[in-house]
Amino acid sequence: MEDLKRLLEAVAAGQVAPDQAMHTLKGSGFFAVEGFAKVDWQRERRTGFPEVIWGQGKTPEQIAAIALAMRDRGASVIMATRVDQPAYDQIAKIMPDLYYHPLARICAWQSPESLRRQPRPGTIALVSAGTADLPVAEEAAITAELMGCRVDRLWDVGIAGIHRLFAHRDRLSQADVLIVVAGMEGALPSVVAGLVDVPVVAVPTSVGYGASFDGLAPLLTMLNSCAAGVGVVNIDNGFGAAILAGQILRTAARIPTSRD
Repeated sequence: MEDLKRLLEAVAAGQVAPDQAMHTLKGSGFFAVEGFAKVDWQRERRTGFPEVIWGQGKTPEQIAAIALAMRDRGASVIMATRVDQPAYDQIAKIMPDLYYHPLARICAWQSPESLRRQPRPGTIALVSAGTADLPVAEEAAITAELMGCRVDRLWDVGIAGIHRLFAHRDRLSQADVLIVVAGMEGALPSVVAGLVDVPVVAVPTSVGYGASFDGLAPLLTMLNSCAAGVGVVNIDNGFGAAILAGQILRTAARIPTSRD
């Protein structure tokens, strides 16, 4: 943000021509971090949420360097996914105000302004089939909350005991979009979609016996759902499900509810 401010001040002072400034802005949508990363720093302005750090495969030092560079650039939220506890312990030595969500394997930082903001309109209901699906479900829940969304968690309501799901039909009906996480055969999103009148984002997990093929079986079940209004993300992709659900709420909020 400081680079943009300096550029605008130079244009105002007549030191840089407007055409030259436009050319500079077109090529300045990202910044490099120590030669190993390029951060899309305009993503928050474009999509409402900053670029997220994929932690798996990166060293703790690399994650910390990217996070610090993003904070220096004025990011409202910094988030790294798939970070295990030992990696976080090392990152925290460099950036001690980074908070860790162990079940979701997410470390995050929020600016004071972000912490004070009002939640976005609408509610995302997070529904998981079983306790074993919770790491993926919590990844989705924490991501959605960091996006500024209201989240209603409903855990362990899989179809093996479907009366547990039916006992919460009122909560399902109050949601504006649902994320449904399931492994094994992956039937839960279809059942939920048959009960509600809002979009359902289905997340297959790699939980299950051998014939689930590490999540392939529930993925195919969800893709073949006969219920309308089901969208499917990749196996174990709780983060992607939350981003999609948040974008549904974000874009819906800017559509007028009535026309003159």
